[in-house]
Amino acid sequence: MKELHDHPQSLVSVITPTYNAVNFVSDTIDSVLSQTYQNWEMIITDDCSTDDTWCLLEKFAQKDERIKIYRLAKNGGPGLARNNSIKEASGEFIAFLDSDDLWLPQKLDKQIAFMKRRNSCLSFTSYQLISEDKKEFHKIVVAKETVDMHDMLKSNYIGCSTAMYNARELGKVYMPSIRKRQDYGLWIEIIKKVKLAHGLDERLSLYRIRQQSVSSNKFKLIAYQWRFYKKVVGLNYVMTIRSLIYWFFYSVFGIKDKGR
Repeated sequence: MKELHDHPQSLVSVITPTYNAVNFVSDTIDSVLSQTYQNWEMIITDDCSTDDTWCLLEKFAQKDERIKIYRLAKNGGPGLARNNSIKEASGEFIAFLDSDDLWLPQKLDKQIAFMKRRNSCLSFTSYQLISEDKKEFHKIVVAKETVDMHDMLKSNYIGCSTAMYNARELGKVYMPSIRKRQDYGLWIEIIKKVKLAHGLDERLSLYRIRQQSVSSNKFKLIAYQWRFYKKVVGLNYVMTIRSLIYWFFYSVFGIKDKGR
């Protein structure tokens, strides 16, 4: 274990949005508390939950001063909740963890060491899909060694709960004000600046598959992706069509590069 701690303990801000997450968020917070890397702050912004999520968050915040909780004045979606947490963050590194996902204990340790070794401003890791009740472990999504803008226009290769960026180098970068795929827009914005994101091929996060989060309407997905390319990425008409064709085959039909 000693080799994991050969880098300075830079502060990491963990960005977590919550909305009606009372059944899952305890596991998520516990996975941060269990990190071998301990110089972190977890900034949770609740998006006006209507269940007991806020009461649960208050209990955790009372037990550990590194857990800081905020509440939006009105429901605005996970992007606005994440942006509020980014605004309140003090860390050199900003990492993302959704309220139903989990980190393995060495996630922060290994990823920060990797970023410093590679001089990376944006990194991500491999992750495993798990069932809602955590009883079934499904496929591992393998991190590509690097992704650039060409890759990202085909598909979002960066799992949100695996991503981390260097705020000391980049400054704070916020998610676009859209209801879906805010993380996708953020990675693209950063890659515009730094050209490459670096992938660490180690399974360090667990992504919980929840039935209600799966969309089966491919026509709505296509229409939204068209607007995403035009308004968020800022592509012209020709590039939007070209990217949409790539995205359609890479994402909708699950056709991926060999490195995926």
